Amino acid sequence: MGKIASIEYFRVPPRWLFVKITDEDGNVGWGEASLEGHTQAVEGCLDAWIERYIGYEADEIEHIWQMCWRTSFYRGGPVFMSALAGLDIALWDLKAKKLGVPIHQLLGGKLRDKLKVYAWIGGDRPSDVKEQAEARKKQGFTAVKMNATEDLGWLDSPAALESSVARLQTVKELGMDAGMDFHGRVHKPMAKQLAAALEPHHPLFIEEPLLSEHIVGIKELSQHTSIPIALGERLHSRWDVRPFLEAGCVDILQVDIAHCGGISELKRIAAMAETYDVALAPHCPLGPIALAACIQVDATSANFAIQEMSLGIHYNAGSEDLTSYVKNPEVWNVKVGGYLELMNGPGLGIEIDEEWVRRESKEAKAWVSPGFIGPGGEIREW
Repeated sequence: MGKIASIEYFRVPPRWLFVKITDEDGNVGWGEASLEGHTQAVEGCLDAWIERYIGYEADEIEHIWQMCWRTSFYRGGPVFMSALAGLDIALWDLKAKKLGVPIHQLLGGKLRDKLKVYAWIGGDRPSDVKEQAEARKKQGFTAVKMNATEDLGWLDSPAALESSVARLQTVKELGMDAGMDFHGRVHKPMAKQLAAALEPHHPLFIEEPLLSEHIVGIKELSQHTSIPIALGERLHSRWDVRPFLEAGCVDILQVDIAHCGGISELKRIAAMAETYDVALAPHCPLGPIALAACIQVDATSANFAIQEMSLGIHYNAGSEDLTSYVKNPEVWNVKVGGYLELMNGPGLGIEIDEEWVRRESKEAKAWVSPGFIGPGGEIREW
């Protein structure tokens, strides 16, 4: 046992927030509390919790998790749960490293030695899809994800959907699979048409076909397409996930470990999803700590399907990448068939370069979420 001596956080490029916990014996754990576009809000929550949890037993991860959840009165939501994720992941890393084992050993042991992964191509205005997909193929990936559309009006011209089909066809012609991310930017009148147009070309999945607040619409859409429905990045706890499982409208659950309370909650959500025959494919266009944490849960989950990773994602262009901040970036090398080998080092299995983290965190700016404005001056979903 060892009491928490310090909790620090570091805002680092391109848009990540790392957390470091040190116990009184000098044991260290790293977590990630990144919440894209809302860094300052998470930092404010961490400030309050840092003051509160200094002196708590670092080994008592579940006790600290439940304290954050049950004594806050107001609970859940992206800010609280991202801050909690930062603490939770760091505590698991600290405990496992102290014991000299990977986190997956503390979660019951691995079910697999390698994990299927996919990467992004294109940005918010995708172009040169063939070139980007070929580059991913050379890296070892067999599956990619791209935005299904540019910004759309509530009711737009059906012609606006033609490029989506063409881009999916381009990737399929290379012998690769592609997930199509609607990103919640497509409203019901267009989502129905887009799903129907994509279906003959067999996308890997369609992601966030509607915003999560429209569960009835998502259920209706799921009943009219054979394409797997994927969602979950804006669901922040098992209580948020439950109605989607009960409605039978999700096939692939994409909860984000950095937004849902960390390793502890993702493991519970994975088990919950398994009882509904729903696959686990954690959302993770984030940093190396979040990805390493996802992999620890993926390795122990029977219903794990595929893992998103942010290697070379457009947000990282000209900035730090997934290989930054770690001293063993080779763990992110994609192997033949589109797999990552399971890390078996202690804790998260990555070695954080603290000197690099501290240097890059100096005067780091908080990332601001972009937005779309339509031709009439109206605000569109990003």
